[in-house]
Amino acid sequence: MPTDLQHISAISLFVDDLRTAKAFYRNVFEVETIFEDDVSAAFKLDNLILNLLHVDSAGEIIEPQAPGARDAGPRCQFSVWVDDVDALCARLRERGVSLLAGPKDRPWGMRTANFVDPAGHSWEVAQKIPAAK
Repeated sequence: MPTDLQHISAISLFVDDLRTAKAFYRNVFEVETIFEDDVSAAFKLDNLILNLLHVDSAGEIIEPQAPGARDAGPRCQFSVWVDDVDALCARLRERGVSLLAGPKDRPWGMRTANFVDPAGHSWEVAQKIPAAK
């Protein structure tokens, strides 16, 4: 039986340069902000709100912890399932996105490619393919 915790409503990403991050998401994901102020910008992605929050304001929502440093490397990855990874990767390249890896067929039945946003958050685009035998 589903619980309330199985419905993710919003994700907040901590960013060092809000203006650059906001431009990246507008350009790459082709979305407009649904809310913004001096320290944040929110976008609607299907049924999810993606909130960019300046790292200096992040501490108040995660205290007593502090946000991790950008140069510490990705600590999570977000995946978006698409119909055609290769076509999407071509569009990403047209928008100035550098792919870290892929497109590559994976033995678990997905064709994937990865990139990072300006704050270092890792994104994967994936397409279902027949699993390797």
